[in-house]
Amino acid sequence: MRRPFTRRTRATRPGDHPVTADATASGERAIAISTQGGAFLGVASTGDHTTIVHVPPEELRPPAHVDAPPGLLSLPARRAAFVGRDRELALLDGTSERTDLLVVQALHGLGGVGKSALAAQWAATRADADNPVWWITADTPNALSAGLAALAAALQPALAQLPPDQLTERAVQWLTTHQGWLLVLDNVTDPAHVQPLLARVRSGRILITSRRASGWHDVAVPVPLDTLTAQESHALLTRVLVQGAGHSTAPLDGAAELCAELGHLPLAIEQAAGYVAETGISPRTYLGLLATHPADMYHLGGEGQHGERTMSRIWNVTLDRLSDTPLAGRILRVLAWYAPDAIPRYLLDGLGKAPAVHKALGRLAAYSMITLDGDTVKVHRLVQALARTPDPRAPHHRPQDIAAAFLQAGALLYEALPAGANDPSDWPAWRTLLPHLDALTEQAPPDTYPDTRATSTALNLAGVFTYSQGQPRRAVAYLDRAASGLALVLGEHHPDTLKARGNLASALQAVGDPARSVPLHAEVLHTMTRVLGQDHPDTLNAMNSLAVAHREAGDAGRAVALHEESLDPTRRVMGEDHPWTLAAWNNLALAHQEAGHLTRAIPLFSRSLDAMMRVMGEDHPQTLSALHALAMAHHAAGDPDRAVPLHERALAGRVEVLGEHHPHTLQARSNLAHACQATGDLSRAVPLFAESLEAMERVLGEDHTYTRAARNNLATTYQQAGELDRAVPLHEEAVRATVRVLGEHHPDTLLYRHNLAHAYQAAGQLDLAVDQFHQVLAGRSRVLGEDHPGTRAAATTLAAALKARRAAGGNF
Repeated sequence: MRRPFTRRTRATRPGDHPVTADATASGERAIAISTQGGAFLGVASTGDHTTIVHVPPEELRPPAHVDAPPGLLSLPARRAAFVGRDRELALLDGTSERTDLLVVQALHGLGGVGKSALAAQWAATRADADNPVWWITADTPNALSAGLAALAAALQPALAQLPPDQLTERAVQWLTTHQGWLLVLDNVTDPAHVQPLLARVRSGRILITSRRASGWHDVAVPVPLDTLTAQESHALLTRVLVQGAGHSTAPLDGAAELCAELGHLPLAIEQAAGYVAETGISPRTYLGLLATHPADMYHLGGEGQHGERTMSRIWNVTLDRLSDTPLAGRILRVLAWYAPDAIPRYLLDGLGKAPAVHKALGRLAAYSMITLDGDTVKVHRLVQALARTPDPRAPHHRPQDIAAAFLQAGALLYEALPAGANDPSDWPAWRTLLPHLDALTEQAPPDTYPDTRATSTALNLAGVFTYSQGQPRRAVAYLDRAASGLALVLGEHHPDTLKARGNLASALQAVGDPARSVPLHAEVLHTMTRVLGQDHPDTLNAMNSLAVAHREAGDAGRAVALHEESLDPTRRVMGEDHPWTLAAWNNLALAHQEAGHLTRAIPLFSRSLDAMMRVMGEDHPQTLSALHALAMAHHAAGDPDRAVPLHERALAGRVEVLGEHHPHTLQARSNLAHACQATGDLSRAVPLFAESLEAMERVLGEDHTYTRAARNNLATTYQQAGELDRAVPLHEEAVRATVRVLGEHHPDTLLYRHNLAHAYQAAGQLDLAVDQFHQVLAGRSRVLGEDHPGTRAAATTLAAALKARRAAGGNF
C-alpha cells in the first residue's frame, strides 16, 4: 500500500529559540531560566503562588532541534466493524506526496455518519510508523490547545510539567519546523478555531473532521461524507451482530428493511445492532420497537456502547449549538413532516421574513443537518424521524413544539397547493408537492395527530387532482381521509364535508365500486337537499353526480330520469345560458346515448353544442367537449364518416386551446384514430393510435385511464390489420395495467380481457381464449348479475369459444 509520508526531517528556521516568557489568558506567567552552570528551571506563577519546575538543560533546546521519539502514535481504537468507504479513502490518499507542503483536508458530514471512524481507519492504515500521528479532540479552542500541549509533552516527556500554554507553543513551533507528521483534529465546530494553527504551520498534514459543511474553502480541502450504501450498511449491521452475538451467525430477519429505515447511517446501525445483539431480538423486532417506542430507541444502544454515542444525543449537541437561532429548530421540526428529498424552499416562506429563513436554513446546512440544493432542501430521514418524535427529556423535542410543527407543516402545504387540477401549468407544482402531502399524512395518523381543516382540504384537492390524472384508487385514499377529517373539524353537514364526500363517491365510481358510490352520492344529495335546499347550486350538482353514477353503473334509465329531474331547476336557478345548464343538457344527451336512445341523444348534443358556441365561443373547453361528445355519438350510431370531421375539429381546437399534452387533447387524438379505424382507414388509424399511446405514456403515465384505453385501441387496430404478433402483447399489457389500477372485476378490466380473449382466438390459442372468456363471464356475473345483457352475451361468447375448441380437437 502506498504510504503518503516520508521519514521525518527537521527544517530549522532562522531565529529558533528556547522557550521565553509568555503570558496566559489568566495572568499566569511561565518562564524558563538558566542557573549558573546548573539545570534549567521552569517557573510558573499565578498571583502569589509560584511553582519551580526543574528541567534538564538539554531539554530546553529549540523545538526545531527536537526529534520525535520513534513510533509516536496517538489514535482512538479503530472500529472493528468498519466497512466500505473506498471512495473517501481514495480521496484522502490522493493528495500531494510532497513533504514540504501543508496538506489540510476537512472531512465533514452529518453527526453519526462516521467521520471519526473513517479518519481513524485512514490514519491507522495509511500513516507511516516513522512519523508522528497525533489525534486531538478539538471541539473547542481550549481542547485544541490541550491536545497540542499533550503532543509537546509526548515529544519531550521531561517538559510535561511546564505550564500548558508553554507546551502548546512548543508543539506549534515543533509542527512548524518539521515535516511528515499527521495531525487529526476531530470534531472541529468552527473553522475559525483552527485558523491560528493553520496560519503558522507550513508543512505536514492535518485531517479535520467536522459537522460543519461550510467555511472550509479558504483553509482546507472539503471532503464530504455521506451515508453508507445499502450493501455497506447491511454488511455493517451483520458484522456488529456477529461480533455482539459472539458466534458466526446472527438473526438477520428484517436486516435490509432496518438499514433502509435507519437511512444507512453508521451510528444508527451500530446503535441498533448493539441493542439487537444484546437483547437477542431480530432486526425486524427492533423495527417494530422503533415504530412504537421511537424516543426510547433513539436513546438506547447496546451494553458497552458509549452513553453519548446515540442518535438523539449526537444531534441534540448540534441543536444546542443552533439554539441562538431558534428559527432553525422550528424549521427542522417542520421539515421533519415532509418527504426527505426535494422539499421546495418556497414551502417555508410562511415561517418568517425571507432573510431570517435563509439564515436559519444556512445554519442548518452548515452543521450538515440539511442539504441545500438550489431551490430545494434535503433532510436525512433519520434526522426527520428524531425531529418529529416527542420526548419530554429533550428540550428540542418537546411534544407541544412537535405538535405545533405538524400544524404548521400542514398549513404551509395547503397554502402552496394549486387551487385547480385541470390546468397543465399547475401539474409540475402538484407533482412536486404530492410526495410531501403523502409523507405528512403517513407520518401523522389521525388517531395521533387529528387532521386539521388545512390538511383535510389539501387531501380533498389532492383527491380531485389524482382523479383527473386517471389515478382513481389513489384519489379514493385521499378523499376518504379528507371527508372524515372535514366531518370531525367542520361537522357532518358542512358544505365542504358534503363536497368531499361527493368527490369520494365519484372516485369510488371510477374504481368500479358502484355498491359504495351510488348510495354515497344519494346520501350527499339527500343531506344537501335538507341542509341547503332543493334549488341550491351544490344540490343540483349533487343530483347531476348521482345521475352520472347511475349511468356508469349501467342504470341508464335511472340516469335519464335524474338528469331530466335536475334540468328544469338548473335552468330556473342558473339561467338558460349558464355553463351548468348547458352541461346539464349535454349530460342528459350522454344518458340517452348510454340507454341506446341515439335518435334522442344526437339532437340534444347538437342543441347543447349550438348553445355553447353562442354563449361561450367555439374555442371554449366546454364547447370543445360538447363537439367531441357529438362526434362520439355519431360514431356510436354507426356513422363514423360523419364522426371523423367532428373529431378533427375537436382535436384541432384542443391543441390550440389546451395544448398538445393536455389529457383532453390526447383523448381527442385517440378517439379520432378510433373513428378512422371504424371507417376502415387503418393506414391513418394505426399511426394516430401509436402517437397517442406514446404521448399518453410519457405525459400521463402507463396506468392512466386514457393510456389504457389507447393501448387497447391500438391492439384492436393491429388485430384488425392482421398483425396479431403486435396485437396480442398490447392486449395483455392493457389487461395487466387495468387489473393493477382498477382490480379484477372492474368493467374496463372485463372489457379488455374480453378483447384479449378474441385476440387469442384469432391467433389460434384456443385454450388461452377459453380461459379469458371464463374469467369475463365470472366477473360480469359477479358485478352485473346473472340476467344482465352483458353477462348473457359473455355466456354466449364462451359457448362459441368452447365449440370452436372442440372442433379443433382441443380440451373440453
